Amino acid sequence: MIPDRYTCKGQDISPALNWAGVPEGAGSLALICDDPDAPMGIWVHWVIYNIPAGAKGLPEDVPASKATLKNGAIQGTNSWGRIGYGGPCPPSGTHRYFFRLYAVDTSLDLKPGASKAQLLKAMEGHILAECELMGRYAKR
Repeated sequence: MIPDRYTCKGQDISPALNWAGVPEGAGSLALICDDPDAPMGIWVHWVIYNIPAGAKGLPEDVPASKATLKNGAIQGTNSWGRIGYGGPCPPSGTHRYFFRLYAVDTSLDLKPGASKAQLLKAMEGHILAECELMGRYAKR
């Protein structure tokens, strides 16, 4: 279960994420977090790309107000139409939240604010590996 602090009920900050095993030849990493259980279809909570391939994770509370981060990573637009992370906020029931990390063989030629669809298109033919972490959340 995703702790309240990372949701609309809490501080609505991004969680710390850590990873290992980035394949050799990766030029950058990209992360998409979305909710396939949303009543209006898949709801995108976070899009971030051009994360340095040598990064071992993302810290807690990545500034949602910054499109380009100090390490060069770029944040895209979520389903609320805002840059950065927007935490779980389901209207009812328990929803699943998928954090998918992609290793790509290049840096992506995308401006800040790209959508999930634009990111997926830019990654076509460049994905070396991917992994996912799924969390659940229900308002109480």
